[in-house]
Amino acid sequence: MPLIILTGLPTSGKSTRAKQLHDYLTARIAGTKYRLHLVSDDSLSISRTVYDLSTVPVHARSANASEKNARAAIYGAVKRVLSDKDIVILDGLNYIKGWRYQLHCEAKAVRTPSCILQIGCSKERAQQVNEERLRRDEAAVQQEGSDVPSDSPSDAPSDTTEAYAPANWENLVFRHEEPNPMTRWDSPLFTVIWDDDEEQVKRTFDSLWEAIAGEGRKVIKPNQATEPRGRDASGDYLYVLDRETQDIVKRILDQQGDDGGGEVKVPLGTGGKKDLVIELPAARKVGLPELQRHRRAFMGLNRGGIGLEKVTNMAADSLRESFVNYLNNTFESE
Repeated sequence: MPLIILTGLPTSGKSTRAKQLHDYLTARIAGTKYRLHLVSDDSLSISRTVYDLSTVPVHARSANASEKNARAAIYGAVKRVLSDKDIVILDGLNYIKGWRYQLHCEAKAVRTPSCILQIGCSKERAQQVNEERLRRDEAAVQQEGSDVPSDSPSDAPSDTTEAYAPANWENLVFRHEEPNPMTRWDSPLFTVIWDDDEEQVKRTFDSLWEAIAGEGRKVIKPNQATEPRGRDASGDYLYVLDRETQDIVKRILDQQGDDGGGEVKVPLGTGGKKDLVIELPAARKVGLPELQRHRRAFMGLNRGGIGLEKVTNMAADSLRESFVNYLNNTFESE
């Protein structure tokens, strides 16, 4: 099941939309075998100060250790629960396109789709939210040092979300990289804006569900480079190359005479073909170190066949024939 990555400006309402999406999906998967997870900075107890570069020297900002450690913790949390039976909502800034690409690759590796849910909000509105939280925190500090009771009722709902320091907020807005639906790691892309009502939000969530979990969802295939290669002639060229050359070396050691010289027959796997013949040097016996040296040299010349296992000239018999010809030419030139 999918990985849903939220992104947007700081204090643009991402956590609110993430909770709405969590409630929507909870009802959607009720009674099924699927599991739902919400991963966020808050769930991992990651403070927003880790993104603050105001105290970091300019030359060291690209290697901000606290932010990298936070992303590593988030990545580990996502990787632990991501599978074809788990839906993961990742609530956070996710403002770096390289970070979103890394998450896309992780989802693809486990054959599950991913998508981006962008929270649209103007910079002015998001900044207003952060300033209100800063004033709230300042008032709370003043209240703690005063004996005057608060005017607000004790049961009134309050926003307890941590605010960003002004310089930190401005820096995160400056560094924010908008998702691009033309790139595979930012698609499919869905958008919920600040003013969307409940009905519009539900329509967006319905479209998101159909794209990544509905009957018409795209089948995810991992990159061929990440798939394990089989131990057979059609699955691992280097394995076949090593196996066939080792077999020929063993046949030479077993069949050559005590005084050297003579012929060594190498059978081919396909029927109807004559055996290959290796002409050994007449004046001396060929030892294992020399044969291994020739074998390594031949393998070094033929490593370029990786990925061409299904091409006819890369089959096991062709490799045997090539190695026999290589040995005959080498012995003849000595």
